[in-house]
Amino acid sequence: MKILQLCKKFPYPLKDGESIAVNSLARSLTKQGCEITLLAMNTSKHFFQLEKPLVDLNYYRNIYTIPVDNRIKINEAFANLFTSESYHISRFISPAFKKKLIGLLKKESFDVVQLETLYLAPYIPIIRKHSNALVAMRAHNVEHEIWSRITRNTTLGPKKWYLAHLTNKLKNYEIAQLRNYDILLPITQRDLEIFQKIGYKNKAVVTPIGISFDDYQPRFDSFHKDLTISFIGSLDWMPNQEGLIWFLEKVWGTLLGKFPQLKLHIAGRNTPDWIKSKRIKNVVFHGEVPDAADFINEHSIMVVPLLSGSGMRAKILEGMALGKVVVTTSMGLEGIEAKDKKQVLIANDAKEFVQVFDFCYRLNGELEMMGRNAQSFVTKCYDPDEIADRLIQNYASLVTEVI
Repeated sequence: MKILQLCKKFPYPLKDGESIAVNSLARSLTKQGCEITLLAMNTSKHFFQLEKPLVDLNYYRNIYTIPVDNRIKINEAFANLFTSESYHISRFISPAFKKKLIGLLKKESFDVVQLETLYLAPYIPIIRKHSNALVAMRAHNVEHEIWSRITRNTTLGPKKWYLAHLTNKLKNYEIAQLRNYDILLPITQRDLEIFQKIGYKNKAVVTPIGISFDDYQPRFDSFHKDLTISFIGSLDWMPNQEGLIWFLEKVWGTLLGKFPQLKLHIAGRNTPDWIKSKRIKNVVFHGEVPDAADFINEHSIMVVPLLSGSGMRAKILEGMALGKVVVTTSMGLEGIEAKDKKQVLIANDAKEFVQVFDFCYRLNGELEMMGRNAQSFVTKCYDPDEIADRLIQNYASLVTEVI
């Protein structure tokens, strides 16, 4: 089976959830005998200097990248206020990307064109015009839900109004596109149910993030040291910023008052200067770290204090695969069927976070067992080859129907 995978950013290095999700599935599809061609935007926000073929991505048959300037421009953002178009989406419409896509579709015959996220939906009419391939939308999130939650948590009046305006147009676009997919690949069962509730009626198969266990070698020695906490995530993603700042401002001071030796280590790609410049007791900012797994392995507890977002948090799966105790909110755990106090710990406000860490200190040696339970859970539920095999079977049934 020949698959053309379209991405709104170059999915490398593997330091964010979207890149991990894209590559994990591509690698496993290749192992199952598929030929995968990647066409990715190389955006100004996440530009990657691709000077030579990457050995790490050798499961791709071909890789093509197109530079795309997706910076937020004040004049364009203002003008967009007076149109029905979604500014979230329009920033990813590129004549050069369109031209390259047409060239590939004319040159080769693909069975499936797999769009990674809603931001590739503007190219569906081009795919329909130049190819008979199935159109698959891999929905990494319910996009408008992320922005709806961010809007709800915003208190400043003008900003709240502007975000609500953008969110409404994004929601309208997301709903309108649902009729254009041959198959929908939501990343969680919860997201599938939301898409069906707002109007999706065609074939769908839940396609979560797969975790390749050869890539995650847990070290349990951190459980035999003083408790320390890690936070890691792309800090140019608004939900990560929002959750971290809330944790630092609303939770950390109270935690330190009760556990004065506790330390928090923060790592994040594209960390804004205003975050790095903060001086907070017992908080260490590492910036971007060379190896996320090594960083996570140094600390027995990983905190993921998300207040908004959608889809599935790859970093939670990574932390669990490395045998760490993940402390997160109910929202952070959405789409992951782990159980509180068995494989993870859940806290939804400052008081509950303090109670959770009190629980961690009282558990003492038993924390390692929870970490091992977490690793076992991910191993059982998120095998990438099983996920790919299920997807191929669904693709094959649709291709047969078309023939």
